[in-house]
Amino acid sequence: MKSLKTLLSGKNFVRIPLELTNTNHFEITAEINGIKGRFILDTGASSTCVGTDCASHFELNTKNSEIKASGAGATNMDTLVSHKNTLTIGNWTRAKVKLVLFDLSHVNEALIQHDCPPVHGIIGADILRKSKAIIDYGKKCVYLKNKKTTSTTKKDDNL
Repeated sequence: MKSLKTLLSGKNFVRIPLELTNTNHFEITAEINGIKGRFILDTGASSTCVGTDCASHFELNTKNSEIKASGAGATNMDTLVSHKNTLTIGNWTRAKVKLVLFDLSHVNEALIQHDCPPVHGIIGADILRKSKAIIDYGKKCVYLKNKKTTSTTKKDDNL
């Protein structure tokens, strides 16, 4: 029987290592607009988010948003939005990525209390869904599917 790694690499997936934190979250390294950052992989977060204090770090152009954010004990938080960003995770890249920005200080305070370094943001379900992500909890990695290439067959669409 083929391993998951072998099976998915033949289907145009990229394997990305994850680090398990003291808080039992998976952390991932990603680049936004070519600038590295640390992110929590969060299947429960509907959108990929960046802390408002990191907007200049990632050179984000932001606009006010009517959307209110909530999560991890905080609710009704003001947000900003940034469009047309490039997100790179390992050898996986997407252009024209929309990011939601809000105050992540409550998240980072909780991480620090558990001897974890703070993060720049959260990779959410929007990216995980678009990339057809498969999380291998045992091997501490995530597989993200690259966009189709000319050699990709219709059979791959079933993944």
